[in-house]
Amino acid sequence: MDALAVILEAPERLALRTLSLTPMGDADLCVEIDWSGISTGTERLLWSGRMPAFPGMGYPLVPGYESVGRIVDAGIEARARIGEYVFVPGANCYRQARGLFGGAARHVILPGARAVPIDAALGRNGVLLALAATAHHAIAVGGAPDLIVGHGILGQLIARIAVASGAGAPTVWEVQPARRLGCGYRVIDPADDDRSDYRTICDASGTADILDLAFARLGKGGEVVLAGFYDRLSFAFPPAFLREARMRVAAEFSPADITATLALIETGLLELDGLISHTRPAGEAMDAYPQAFTDPDCVKMVLDWRAL
Repeated sequence: MDALAVILEAPERLALRTLSLTPMGDADLCVEIDWSGISTGTERLLWSGRMPAFPGMGYPLVPGYESVGRIVDAGIEARARIGEYVFVPGANCYRQARGLFGGAARHVILPGARAVPIDAALGRNGVLLALAATAHHAIAVGGAPDLIVGHGILGQLIARIAVASGAGAPTVWEVQPARRLGCGYRVIDPADDDRSDYRTICDASGTADILDLAFARLGKGGEVVLAGFYDRLSFAFPPAFLREARMRVAAEFSPADITATLALIETGLLELDGLISHTRPAGEAMDAYPQAFTDPDCVKMVLDWRAL
């Protein structure tokens, strides 16, 4: 079987072409993708060529770990699932490309256990499940933050989940004025914040100098939770020493985070509307990816595969 897919052939070199898929196993599913999201964290690093060495990384690579679609075929052990609408957290099914991510394609093949059933009514908002689960994981690891750094898509989800979980509204730092509007919690320019007693600061910006910025605002014994993905981090020791600062890394989400996030969505406590700022046909992927990484007005870009 073949599939039309986005392929990152080298840094800043993207193509949309047909790739051969690996054969489907007895417990595998074939999903026809409707929507796929573009990550401005890890995929931006891949696009720029700054992604640090990581198992499975390299070029050529099919990006995408935020896809939703319908199961159209399955192996003999999973045929009862045909017709389900599912979230796909990536797929490793390509003969001519790496598939560590692998979700940005019209069709993907993946083990049935990795495809998460979701309500088809979520539509394109379903692609946000990975980021929402990542946000949930950051809170589960570090506790509800007093301060969130960055009001992009991940920062907004961390704030929404903190509120949905009953932890109260955090303060959020955001340097772009347009991203401070229309929120049910306090979003301010960091220059306007004089607090230096935060207990837990969660970074969702991926900023390289975040530790220097955050340690200076912690109270004694406070903690910084890193929810983004970073090339390299360093910090001046004295501010951390004076505050006995702690640092925690929130890794990728777990199945428990997916379950908890879906429960928040299904009960109406977590609302996903208004988070996707841009949608483009998948045929325009070569323009959509650079826009997602460089346009300050683009909070979240989603590709629409339905016409292909």
